[in-house]
Amino acid sequence: MGLSATALQEGLDAIARQTPAIGAALERVGYPEPRIRERGYATMLRTIVGQQVSVAAAASMWRKLTEAVGEDVPPEPILAADFDTLRACGLSRQKQGYVRSLCELVLAGAVDFHELPADDEEAIALLTQIKGIGRWSAEIYLLFAEGRPDIWPAGDLAVQIGLGKLLGMEERPSEKQTRALAEDWRPHRGAAAIFTWHCYNNAAL
Repeated sequence: MGLSATALQEGLDAIARQTPAIGAALERVGYPEPRIRERGYATMLRTIVGQQVSVAAAASMWRKLTEAVGEDVPPEPILAADFDTLRACGLSRQKQGYVRSLCELVLAGAVDFHELPADDEEAIALLTQIKGIGRWSAEIYLLFAEGRPDIWPAGDLAVQIGLGKLLGMEERPSEKQTRALAEDWRPHRGAAAIFTWHCYNNAAL
């Protein structure tokens, strides 16, 4: 369960009190809509399926996969499926490796999506044990599916551009700068991230 509308508003109000530029932008564009995904293994599986393909292609691949293994996409039939079966769903050899890594870790109990570590960095470290899941994908999962309030995906290009726009910077801040600029916004950086996406292509700014 991602950050609720109330949590977003409270987090952004707290940041706006510290940073007048954020307050001014809030007045112009309003609060962002919540970004919520279901907690669990299926959401991470869908993330892998959708990597580096269009939204339409990802939807088609997901539909074929659910038809092949069932709506709940349990890990057992995925692991039992042969290469050609998964290839017919649109999964390349590389993606099949990522999907199998996820399924194996879930079945082994090494990754339990309902009992992830409470510490954000520990949770990120655990999720990135899954092949094909980098820091960004882990952060997006924790923000959208778990609603962790202080996730700050500083490596995200849109976050960097949106932050630079909000703060009136002439150049897009680097990942290191993006991380440093948001330090004072703890523990509300998740709300800040969602606001940067909201502002990224907003014509009102």
